[in-house]
Amino acid sequence: MSSSARDAFKQVRESGDVVDIHVGSETIPVLLTYTGVRAAAKDWQSYSSDAPFRVPIPSEEHQRSVRQLPIETDPPAHTAYRKLIEPMFRRPLKADYVEALDDVIRSVILSCARMNEFDAVRALALPIQSRALALLLGMPPQDAETWIRWGIHVFHDGGDSVAKGAALTDYLRDKIAAATDATDTNNFFTALNQFKLEDRALTEDEKLGMANLVFAGGRDTVIHTLTFLVAHFAEHPDALQAAARSQLAVNLAVEESVRVVTPLTQIGRVCPSPTPVQPTAGERVSLCWAAANYDPEIFSDPEQVDLARAPNPHVGFGSGHHTCLGAAQARAIFRSFIRTLSDLEVQIELIEAKPRMERLGSLERQVGFQRLDVSLRTRAPRG
Repeated sequence: MSSSARDAFKQVRESGDVVDIHVGSETIPVLLTYTGVRAAAKDWQSYSSDAPFRVPIPSEEHQRSVRQLPIETDPPAHTAYRKLIEPMFRRPLKADYVEALDDVIRSVILSCARMNEFDAVRALALPIQSRALALLLGMPPQDAETWIRWGIHVFHDGGDSVAKGAALTDYLRDKIAAATDATDTNNFFTALNQFKLEDRALTEDEKLGMANLVFAGGRDTVIHTLTFLVAHFAEHPDALQAAARSQLAVNLAVEESVRVVTPLTQIGRVCPSPTPVQPTAGERVSLCWAAANYDPEIFSDPEQVDLARAPNPHVGFGSGHHTCLGAAQARAIFRSFIRTLSDLEVQIELIEAKPRMERLGSLERQVGFQRLDVSLRTRAPRG
């Protein structure tokens, strides 16, 4: 993608801090500036997440029947739900976890290197995301093969999204019901069955709401960022070794990749009372992470990819109390991916790229790839 195509909001930003988009029959004001997005993300009283199915844009009332937790709540309920699940999402901060993650990613890369040509979306990024998730959730590696078959988005990757949502719910119900071994404390579904909220067990809907978010949230975030890195290193071979020359360089490259891609374009908030942005109580606004991450008031030359950019206060993982629970996992995956590509001295040849385009009213932006056909060579044997 050319640098001039990265910022889909460049022209409308020049006309003001807010632009309206039309989603179905709904007109949604979109916050475009970094400062405005950050302020709204912190102000949950004015811009509420206590809106089941309406936090995603478009809304998901037809794809699922339960409120996603904790993302579709406000404090103090949000704080209580998040406290239950946070320890599991801190696992990527431990050295032994990173070593195991490195093994997962190395195995997938070497498997792809044995192919003459492959789609990096389906054959590389999707298996890495799913197998890394199995590691995070303390589940058998073979479970990841089921998740791989779901595609890059559990609701919207081809087929009937309503049917896919129902299939996910059935899967989660079965896993929750089967998690009866209280000694398997590493397992996500066992943990769900043991969680206590104010001295009571979680209801089935609460368990399903947490599990739904774990499997639906962040999946395409990881996939789109990994494929960006593949495409970038194919087009700029020297950038890989520069990005991997030190731990600091790896960290900076990861943060810039997330800023550039901003896999989740926007998120919805409902205004319980009229605000300067949304004059109608009960209607939504959009916090546009993608526009904020290209705000020229904050980021110098925002359309340029600078893998050594510092500082880089991007909002690619959200902002405020709803900052992405999976950020540590995503960062660990991206860091390991860069290190492993460098360690294996991978050379990537880009064969064909088909961008994945997202429509936002009259606007359009690239979010990852539909296909990214590449070949890669490593110093490791192909056999």
